[in-house]
Amino acid sequence: MGSIVNDTDIKTLIKKDKIIADIYHKHQSPPNWMRPQGFVTLSKIILEQQVSLASANAHFLKLSTYVKDFTPLSIIKLSDDEMRSCQISRQKSTYLRSLSSAIIDNSLDLEMISTKSEEEIRKELTNIKGIGNWTVDVYLMYCLQAKNILPIGDIALVNTIKELTSAKTKEEMISFAQRWRPLRSLATYFLWHHYLEKRKKKEK
Repeated sequence: MGSIVNDTDIKTLIKKDKIIADIYHKHQSPPNWMRPQGFVTLSKIILEQQVSLASANAHFLKLSTYVKDFTPLSIIKLSDDEMRSCQISRQKSTYLRSLSSAIIDNSLDLEMISTKSEEEIRKELTNIKGIGNWTVDVYLMYCLQAKNILPIGDIALVNTIKELTSAKTKEEMISFAQRWRPLRSLATYFLWHHYLEKRKKKEK
């Protein structure tokens, strides 16, 4: 599938769109947020739902230190109290157990998922309680390097599109993003890059 962030695609996108070109001239290329495929990464993305990355990372570190061997079997054996002691909410505990169960009973094979179409992957993953489109979008981009994803459920992306374009509703944003096809993932990475750089400046 190739890497989302590569010189050829960056040049193509910069030529296509002034907004992306401006971000590139200000901040250069975005990082490629690659992560390994599999259970650990998908669990981490679940923990990142609707919280800051720093909080999610802290909770993941507590949990992964506590269980030593981060596997579906280890996670499913944890009690509610153990989950709570690792700062995992009741809701996120349910989601992690649902994912673990799906892998244990072979209704989900994460090792084989990369051989399937994006549509099939989305269907399989959203069948699991607690996995919605945002989680699938991030997994597709970070782990499978899918090139044409627009994670419209992502707050940072939505706020950045609102800031840099005239698009205000999700429908308008999806329509506006047509110009980035078939490189919407790379465009998303550029917008996240802009968002994070702007926050860094505010924090200084």
